[in-house]
Amino acid sequence: MMIETHNLTKRFACSIGGPRQVHLLPGQVGDAAHSAPELAALAGDGSVGWLTAVDAVTLQVPAGQILALLGPNGAGKTTTVRMLAAILQPTDGWARVAGLDTVRDASQVRQSVGLLTEFPGLYLRMRADDYLAFYGQLQGLADGQIRRQIDSLMERFGLAEQRRQRLAEYSKGMRQKLALIRAMLHDPPLLLLDEPTSAMDPQSAKLVHDAILDLRDERRTILICTHNLAEAELLADRIAIIRHGQIVALDTPDRLKSELLGPPLLELRLAHPPGPGQGQVGRYLRDELAQFDVQVENWGDTWLRYRTPAPETTNPAIVARLTELGAKVVTLSEVPRSLEEVYLRIVEDSHGG
Repeated sequence: MMIETHNLTKRFACSIGGPRQVHLLPGQVGDAAHSAPELAALAGDGSVGWLTAVDAVTLQVPAGQILALLGPNGAGKTTTVRMLAAILQPTDGWARVAGLDTVRDASQVRQSVGLLTEFPGLYLRMRADDYLAFYGQLQGLADGQIRRQIDSLMERFGLAEQRRQRLAEYSKGMRQKLALIRAMLHDPPLLLLDEPTSAMDPQSAKLVHDAILDLRDERRTILICTHNLAEAELLADRIAIIRHGQIVALDTPDRLKSELLGPPLLELRLAHPPGPGQGQVGRYLRDELAQFDVQVENWGDTWLRYRTPAPETTNPAIVARLTELGAKVVTLSEVPRSLEEVYLRIVEDSHGG
């Protein structure tokens, strides 16, 4: 497994009110070495607690798979990514990346991960290629490898002609692409991408989407945090939805739709109305389908929408019956259902619970 976690948990110490806020020294936040009584003493009034940002997350992501991590703001997405990138240490549980423990092997994990944060800090006074060369040196790459990677990636993302511009002169979308190039510069087997197409125009976003899909074909593993549900559905092999720090759904987009939205909605369209009389067309067609295992949702003069638990057997039988009646079937297709419907259903249900 490229990513494997077990009961991965992160708690942060926080003030929960009172006359004085708790001020912890760097490194103390979330450090389980400080007990609740000790923190209460710091606060002076016992008003200290723990905020659980990530709560017992267990994941397995094999090489070559794209996982989209979805959830509302504050759900725990970024904290999860930071633990996987060996930036934060978990309070409980563990995480492994490419077989490396994110705590014991933190330095090696960072070399195996390409990280794109939601707000990538860029040195705006530097020229683009100098900036990338600097990061390549930090990763320990040889000069020749750095040059080849810069040439290839700048060309791939349409920035070759702007490579000598200062980053302050780049648009927001161009800066986002450069931050993605920075994440890919050392050719990591795992990419952790937080809002990878933020602020990009459609053409630039397509470049990034194509690059992500190409990387998957190269057996790279990619975890994407995004609020763009259409992007998640386009790219991801599996969807994980996190709320209040817990994974509340994990499966392929199609299985999530089937499980939460029921059987697919099918639409049948005919070349002309069948049966006797225009006004009775919908009822006539509905009555003819009553012999099949279908649930008719609505209909018009030349169309009908229905659901069936066994479309692989029901649909051919329906087409055959309509052909016997002299009806000409123009199309029989599934009505598209978006990931947004699934997401909203899960988030609303978990919120209510």
